[in-house]
Amino acid sequence: MTSPWPSHLWVVRHGQSAGNVARDRAHAAGLGEIDLDIRDVDVPLSDLGHEQSEALGKWFANLPADQRPTVVLTSTYLRAQQTAKAIADAGGLARSDIAFCIDERLREREFGILDRLTSQGIEARYPEQAEARRRLGKFYHRPPGGESWCDVILRLRAALDTLSLHHRDQRVLIVGHQVVVLCLRYLLEGLTETEILAIDAEGDVANCGVTAYRQAEDGKLALVSYNFLAPLEREGAAVTTAPDAKVAAR
Repeated sequence: MTSPWPSHLWVVRHGQSAGNVARDRAHAAGLGEIDLDIRDVDVPLSDLGHEQSEALGKWFANLPADQRPTVVLTSTYLRAQQTAKAIADAGGLARSDIAFCIDERLREREFGILDRLTSQGIEARYPEQAEARRRLGKFYHRPPGGESWCDVILRLRAALDTLSLHHRDQRVLIVGHQVVVLCLRYLLEGLTETEILAIDAEGDVANCGVTAYRQAEDGKLALVSYNFLAPLEREGAAVTTAPDAKVAAR
């Protein structure tokens, strides 16, 4: 059977970012806004994020060369590209000359007017949006100037078309964001809104957590692991699970 899919697919959330750290500080202090003075797209990895990314790269490097990624797709965001670079620098790719395919469709979810607000900040500044989100749920709620999960899923459908067109039977690594990991699960596994939100409710996707798929005998991609953390644990890198700064409202 001819399959349109890669032979192996890994979907990885970026390492801990400076935005994750700022978000934790804001919540601990009970603040309404997260203190970041740069665009979210330019938020870099934290020192721990670099350590996590290197640990993941070492894990990939310990795989046989014919089992490492041959294609790397990354979000346009700096923290995702830094994570991919750390994986490559640690020897985690099949070849050292693999060029990254940077794809804006893999970017973080846009939060519009709610960007960088904590749950307390949203309730205080935009109570009507907090109520709309409770009524509609995160899957369908689109804040002004932002995206719903459905909007993210729409652009990821197009990204998967590109994946099947250009990267069939290859070993593909995608480095993106928490919402990208979850929405790709929704698409690849044919999940329902209820099913993917239940997975989300169980806990956040860890920084550098690995979700892996392998092409099955029927040609479809079968889930092998979700939020796999052994690469970090083996290297003694701390595990972090906070949402990004711009997704402070869960």
